[in-house]
Amino acid sequence: MSLTEINEFLASGEINRPGLFPHLDQLERASFIFEVDFGLKTTLPTEPGIISIRGPRQYGKSTWLERELRQSIIDFGPASAFYLNGDDILERDRLEQAIQKLLPAFSKQAAVRRLFIDEITAIPNWEVVLKKLSDRGHLGDILIVTTGSNATDLRRGFERLPGRKGKLDRTNYFFTPIAYKEFHRVCHSTLGTNTLAAYLLSGGSPIACAELAEQHFLPEYVIELTRDWIDGEIMRADRSRVSLYNILQVLFKFGGTPVGQAKLAREAGLANNTVAKGFITILHDLGVVIPCYPLDADKQIPILRKPSKFPITNLLAAVTYFPRRLRSIDDFHALSFQEKGIWIEWAVAQELFRRMAIRSEQMLKPLIFWQNKSHEIDFVYSPEHFLEVNYGKSSALEFSWFAHQFPQKQLTVINTRSFSTDQISGITLEEFLLSPDCCLSADKV
Repeated sequence: MSLTEINEFLASGEINRPGLFPHLDQLERASFIFEVDFGLKTTLPTEPGIISIRGPRQYGKSTWLERELRQSIIDFGPASAFYLNGDDILERDRLEQAIQKLLPAFSKQAAVRRLFIDEITAIPNWEVVLKKLSDRGHLGDILIVTTGSNATDLRRGFERLPGRKGKLDRTNYFFTPIAYKEFHRVCHSTLGTNTLAAYLLSGGSPIACAELAEQHFLPEYVIELTRDWIDGEIMRADRSRVSLYNILQVLFKFGGTPVGQAKLAREAGLANNTVAKGFITILHDLGVVIPCYPLDADKQIPILRKPSKFPITNLLAAVTYFPRRLRSIDDFHALSFQEKGIWIEWAVAQELFRRMAIRSEQMLKPLIFWQNKSHEIDFVYSPEHFLEVNYGKSSALEFSWFAHQFPQKQLTVINTRSFSTDQISGITLEEFLLSPDCCLSADKV
């Protein structure tokens, strides 16, 4: 269905037309349906402004957008909301023409007016159009909701719209993976004891979650969708896919070990650390890798000049580029002890990133770890709370040094057994993933 036909039906209020909302039609036929939570309230704001939602392709952004578009017509009447798709427009001038064509079509009786633009980042310099129309006063009474998979363009494009995003409490969102708690609710009766392993393979991608729950393996189309998205962003930035593959293999090799960017470049066969930094920046903007910097304990700030960790925070991307073929739950169970340890540390990093995004902290904020000459803690969860990830059994006795080093702080050790002391608690990975954000100790899970 063309954009013109879609908007004609929205203008007349004919929202039950077959094919008008293809993602919602597909959702109705799905065997497993997951609720998403990326920090946006249950309903969109009624005030005008510009909302940016970014995140990986095939994670449900378009399905969510269609649902909100349909609900807007139900709540505020025909011609209260319209739709554009960047994949169909592709050019900046055509975007401006499409928006200007829709502006006089809004109903005079509509108390709330909304324009939904899916995949806006497929249009180069899209922000110039919104800036121009905003400065002319054409968007003053409209809520514009944009989505995009090109997180680099979306973040930097939004930075070029100062003072033009309205007075909304929040304007920037990252479309996070499905929470393990939600996956467990929907799929545990089917997967049983394999629920956690399936989630660690899926990365929280809705289509990967559904396929693993139904088929117990990841079909190639899911892998190809992820590879096409990441490779496409790399090629759009005029970078080499071979270099991307090399740098990801180095990240797999070092796992949770700090590494400097000069060594990263050398190990990946890149020209210099500037090239390596460029790849890390792209992967960071996509939410695939989040840098984890060492903490300056005295100043309570990250130290940028020292070797850092680069945990993968999109586990489906890790599956896609992993040197070994990971497609089934059995494949995951066959990983070595060391490989599982790295994977679990990445799973914790992904969950920390997911929680930060929902809480509306600085978008794509780097993670922090702590180390001295003798010891290291994987994540500084908050100024008063540290997280250590161990694949295998741990005990409070192993970390007795922590109580002497940080007498006023708490340490949670994610391992295979639960324990609790005044300062040190042990919980399993599943307990961590199921725990509320504010509660990590085993006796409160």
